[in-house]
Amino acid sequence: MKKNGYFFTTLLLAFLLLAGCSAGTNNEDQNTKEQANETAKVENNKDEAKSALKMMENETVGQYLADANGMALYYFTKDEPNKTNCSGDCLKNWPSFFAENVEVPEGFNKEDFGTITREDTGEKQTTYKGYPLYYFANDTASGDVKGQGVKGVWFIVNSETVFK
Repeated sequence: MKKNGYFFTTLLLAFLLLAGCSAGTNNEDQNTKEQANETAKVENNKDEAKSALKMMENETVGQYLADANGMALYYFTKDEPNKTNCSGDCLKNWPSFFAENVEVPEGFNKEDFGTITREDTGEKQTTYKGYPLYYFANDTASGDVKGQGVKGVWFIVNSETVFK
């Protein structure tokens, strides 16, 4: 009888141990799924934050449009509506700006923002009132507006920007 008692007790302990491990795995799977969902939400929020434009202000140039990181956005007076004339070396100094779904700050109309596909690179570029938007390579920190007025053809964008 004692052998059967030990055998039964051993079986019972083994069963409980396996049941406990199984439950732990389910909890771990659930925790992993929850963490993955939270990570996805954070990533989606980052993408949304990247597409949110904002107004910034500088003593010299006044208010201007910037991306979510505070990097100034410019337009090129030699561009035409829905067509860029900045390519090659120009594009190295004036990288194009693109955000899939921009959220615009107060004072701007969302319908004024659009997207073109660049003929030279095939990449998308965000436009404001048809004019492609750019960064300036020498703007290295939030709040920089070093591209304002360069060669008399590069200018910041604000709600009063008038295109020719």
